[in-house]
Amino acid sequence: MEKLSKISKIFNKLYYNIFVESFKKKLHFNFPSNYFRWDLIQYLISKNKYSDYLEIGCDQDQLFSKIKIENKIGVDPYSGGNVRKTSDDFFKDNKKKFDIVFIDGLHTYNQVKKDILNSLDCLKEGGIVLVHDCMPDSLSKQAVPRYRMIWNGDVWRAIVDLRHREDLEIFTCEMDQGIGIIKKETNSSILKIQKPVIKLKFKDYFDNYKKYLRVISVEEFKKKY
Repeated sequence: MEKLSKISKIFNKLYYNIFVESFKKKLHFNFPSNYFRWDLIQYLISKNKYSDYLEIGCDQDQLFSKIKIENKIGVDPYSGGNVRKTSDDFFKDNKKKFDIVFIDGLHTYNQVKKDILNSLDCLKEGGIVLVHDCMPDSLSKQAVPRYRMIWNGDVWRAIVDLRHREDLEIFTCEMDQGIGIIKKETNSSILKIQKPVIKLKFKDYFDNYKKYLRVISVEEFKKKY
């Protein structure tokens, strides 16, 4: 993740709280303390006998190094993985198909949505796309521009946006900062929100996150997948 100077933190915080939104309440999630994104990924790989894995955004290989699978590609423009490109450049040239894709790149709505759609285009039949950082617990963790090192961004907006589509089945697993789960299947619960996604505030998310994200537990996830 890019470094953030002290001056940038102060400026971005003032800008966001004055011109975008100021909201003090925090959410309290029931994230398991002993089950993480690599556990979920390895569970899916083993259960479905997946062989091809793609990771977008690798940082210091906290996740990529733990994944055991026949073929894996990790894309990051700065560090980690095994492909030194932006996700846009990677997808522009990519010809491969993947069973499972984990997205943890730039945590902004527009970029995450783009990464999800590009991932779906190169997904094998029966494959799955996972998206990290879907459940910020405070305004400061979701603010764009960022002013905290621990940052989820507004990834949640991409999930809310795509839940309006009829051809994507989407849930969010309450674990490890929130893991979005996306499959190319008929949407069994289409989300209908009149307000444009980009106009939603953190307060809207705070009041409606279970409905917006279609939140499920790890146990419920395993019953479905």
